[in-house]
Amino acid sequence: MNILALDTCTEFCSAALLYKGEIIERVENTQRGHSELILGMMDQLFKEAGTSISAIDAIAFGRGPGSFTGVRVCVGVTQGVAFARDIPVIPVSSLAAVAQGASDRFDSSHIAVAMDARMGEIYCASYHREDGFVNIVNEERVCPPEQFKPENDQPWIGAGTGWGEYETLLREQFSDNLTQVVIDCYPRARDIIKLAQFEAECGRMISAEKALPVYLRNNVAKKKGQQKNA
Repeated sequence: MNILALDTCTEFCSAALLYKGEIIERVENTQRGHSELILGMMDQLFKEAGTSISAIDAIAFGRGPGSFTGVRVCVGVTQGVAFARDIPVIPVSSLAAVAQGASDRFDSSHIAVAMDARMGEIYCASYHREDGFVNIVNEERVCPPEQFKPENDQPWIGAGTGWGEYETLLREQFSDNLTQVVIDCYPRARDIIKLAQFEAECGRMISAEKALPVYLRNNVAKKKGQQKNA
């Protein structure tokens, strides 16, 4: 299966192409211009691979959480290309992509991902690796860093920008269960492809119109409002 993967959910803008079993990737660290960058990266990937969008069987994309603007850009570009080519899409969590990258890079089986969500909060989730793929242990959420704690007494690696912004608080929560902290872990298209392959094998591909962003903070706000009005 040939897969194009896109991610613009954070300052790391990336695109990757799995074509005939080989992966090529483009990555750029930037604070703005993601929509223009991602389109240029796609062109570069196809030129390097000597192919075109017509060879793609599915598009995998970072569905969030992350920057509101970045998540919208990623979903919008994905839908535009998928609609034009009438091909399915595969949504992949930004947090899971961070966990997969950290797990592969540092050979860790338990990964606690915390991404800086600003406003004194983090996007976070815990993952366990099995057969080379990370699986979520609890649930994705946005919360103050002091509420993120280890799920068990296994050795955990802390990954993501939230560990840089709130390292003292998070280290206190994880205490002796923490073996390593890696701040410079971002969702990357290469890792999204790996997770997307697993999703595709499980038959979890969807049509373009069902590609939805995941913000977490909006979801939480909605729940609080519903509770207030209940």
